[in-house]
Amino acid sequence: MIVIGGGIAGLTAAALLAQDGIAVTLLEAHHQAGGCAGTFRRGPWIFDVGATQVAGLEPGGSHARILQHLGLALPKASLLDPGCVVDLGDGSPPISLWHDPKRWAEERVRQFPGSERFWQLCELLHTSNWAFAGRDPVVTPRSWWDFSTLLAALRPETLASGLFTTFSIANLLQLCGCQNDKRLRRFLDLQLKLYSQEPADRTAALYGATVLQMAQAPLGLWHLQGSMQVLSEQLSQAIETAGGEIRLRHRVQAMHPSARGWTVTTTGTGAGAQAQEWHASDVICSLPPQCLVDLLPSDEIPHRYRQRLTTLPEPSGALVLYGVVQRKALPIDCPGHLQRGTEHPGSLFVSISRDGDGRAPLGQATVIASVFTPTADWCELEEPVYQGRKIERLKTMKHELNAWLGLSEDDWIHTELATPRGFAGWTGRPRGMVGGLGQHPSRFGPFGLAGRTPLPGLWLCGDSLYPGEGTAGVTLSALNACRQLMEHRGLQLSFNR
Repeated sequence: MIVIGGGIAGLTAAALLAQDGIAVTLLEAHHQAGGCAGTFRRGPWIFDVGATQVAGLEPGGSHARILQHLGLALPKASLLDPGCVVDLGDGSPPISLWHDPKRWAEERVRQFPGSERFWQLCELLHTSNWAFAGRDPVVTPRSWWDFSTLLAALRPETLASGLFTTFSIANLLQLCGCQNDKRLRRFLDLQLKLYSQEPADRTAALYGATVLQMAQAPLGLWHLQGSMQVLSEQLSQAIETAGGEIRLRHRVQAMHPSARGWTVTTTGTGAGAQAQEWHASDVICSLPPQCLVDLLPSDEIPHRYRQRLTTLPEPSGALVLYGVVQRKALPIDCPGHLQRGTEHPGSLFVSISRDGDGRAPLGQATVIASVFTPTADWCELEEPVYQGRKIERLKTMKHELNAWLGLSEDDWIHTELATPRGFAGWTGRPRGMVGGLGQHPSRFGPFGLAGRTPLPGLWLCGDSLYPGEGTAGVTLSALNACRQLMEHRGLQLSFNR
């Protein structure tokens, strides 16, 4: 087996297969595993590259189940309560996403009076979704076995949610008579954009209903001790303990079917590196599916599949400010995760380290602020133009943070900005795109891209597959790919629900 890509999805797939005695080689272009959930260091500071919070560590959560199966302890983490504090930027009180469902219900009544029917419907759909997803169905079936897993997951209490398969969150608002609540709509647009890359009118109701419940018990959002890299290190340890290989600095340039299954060609990213061929009966690719068009011979891709790949929507890029401030300069009881709606530079999502969490010396705090941006021409700009735009965006984001958090220029110890060009270099993703395809009803669940491709022995996982973005989501996509692959070999993955 070859697994391409050492983000959380690829690492999870490789670890599960190695645990079952499959000979696995994972190929990763970077000098470290982790991908968008990796970290980097600047002197005494550690910054999480992209993902800054984790779901799925609660009992029965996707990470908890996988780590238990691999014989690994849960990483040290603290529950986020509130999971996030959302400032709509209109002068109204911020909204706290409390972990206690009762406290969150009281917050909703106070912040969005008259919206309880909408929230009750979301909770009903979420409960149905969770009962269905907990049985690990292949939601985008492309074989009779896939379809059988989907049928086996159905229960009377889950059938009702099927009526909302083509609905958006905005449709739910209209159904519940809340479509004119502009403040509620703004809140939903801000939160959903973080997790689905789409606003309320373009986010599938079944996906959005669960995303909006992620911070509440019995689920939860978590802040890892040390850094996000802890997850990657645990999964890497599991791969190597089970006899699998991880080859860093090996960038995949091409792959094609061969007499032995698949041949994958890599070039090293170090000085004087040579091209190398790898052979395997199966390949799991965790890269963005848009990469397949360049990696596969054009005559090997079925016409309809090629057409589907070339017409996939372009995910957003991101501008991310990585900074360090004196902790005493931050507001008292400043939450660890905040979001604010602004016209310029756009909706800001901010993560602030905690004292003693390993990211900064005591008395200092790392501040990571991100905003979506079209990938556009960031990777093609001439260097002087690129640097000028980068400086201007950094100033704008810093100015907004100063006004919002009451900071001054003297409070900042360090700042730098990452752009789509930087992410393209770090992750290898085309044009520095972040996240998956966006959870529009036309691309969610049964209408999405399948992990089982029309090319025998080629499987997909990652944030463009069901159930979507986030480390918990890509973990489930990896689990599904492994189950499908093993079934194709006439075996059964040893993972138990």
